Amino acid sequence: MSAVSKRSELLFLYDVKKANPNGDPMDNNRPRIDEETGKCLVTDVRLKRTVRDYLMAKGYDGKSDVNKDIFIRDEGDMPVTGKERSEAYNSKEDFLQKFIDARLFGAVSAPGDKTDKKKVFHFTGPVQFGMGATLHRVKENFIKGTGGFATKEGAQQKTFREEYNIFYGLIGFHGVINENAAKHTQLTEADVEELLGAMWNGTKNLLTRSKKGHTPRLLVKVTYKEANFFIGELLERLSLKSEDGKREESFEDITDFVIDTSQLNQALEKHWTNIEKVEIINIDDRIRLSEPIKTA
Repeated sequence: MSAVSKRSELLFLYDVKKANPNGDPMDNNRPRIDEETGKCLVTDVRLKRTVRDYLMAKGYDGKSDVNKDIFIRDEGDMPVTGKERSEAYNSKEDFLQKFIDARLFGAVSAPGDKTDKKKVFHFTGPVQFGMGATLHRVKENFIKGTGGFATKEGAQQKTFREEYNIFYGLIGFHGVINENAAKHTQLTEADVEELLGAMWNGTKNLLTRSKKGHTPRLLVKVTYKEANFFIGELLERLSLKSEDGKREESFEDITDFVIDTSQLNQALEKHWTNIEKVEIINIDDRIRLSEPIKTA
């Protein structure tokens, strides 16, 4: 498929129920909650990991096809070092051909032999996401529990655990696909299609104990006609209207509010002559919008 030649923006919404969307290892793995706004934050690193994990499971593992691989990856729950990964490619071109995550997000090589100039390079990623955040204040949930297992016949060992999650949160991410950086990483439209599928399906398939409860709700792509132009701040143009006067930190489900899309539509309308197309890549049937997002 053809190389990416047009700039585009991505708007992605998903929600979580009684789950930890992105624990902070510096704070006992508690959800990252902004003290000022009460909103739950999710790093772009978390979203990129979701994409990478899904693509690996789909076959980008370097095994079924040596030219379909993931550069930044774990094996046995441990990250693979740059030195180890350098054994999987021979040159800059080979690197870009093999690793879809390098074409999408960029990468810095770290070979064991720094004198091997064929393996020393740095690519800026065409796909950049800002920090994700809930569109509302959230309530943190603290859980205490015990677990028991037999250490030997007739004996039992109990363990105690404490963990945190949030009761509910609708999380939004905004991203930009930069056509200029895409030229350097050789990003293709096929790669972008894989990215979009991984964002949606990878989020849906977060089924570990701490992540179960993730549901993708909306994925929109806005493609522009002119180089170097984009509207920006698409996420900030959405707001929530509570149903039945419910406080936002008491939201429990996607049906507790309507997403006000009026400001987003106004921005799209204002810049419509600069827009090539607006695509609703995917939308969940339980989400409620104040008005359909403008696509024509």
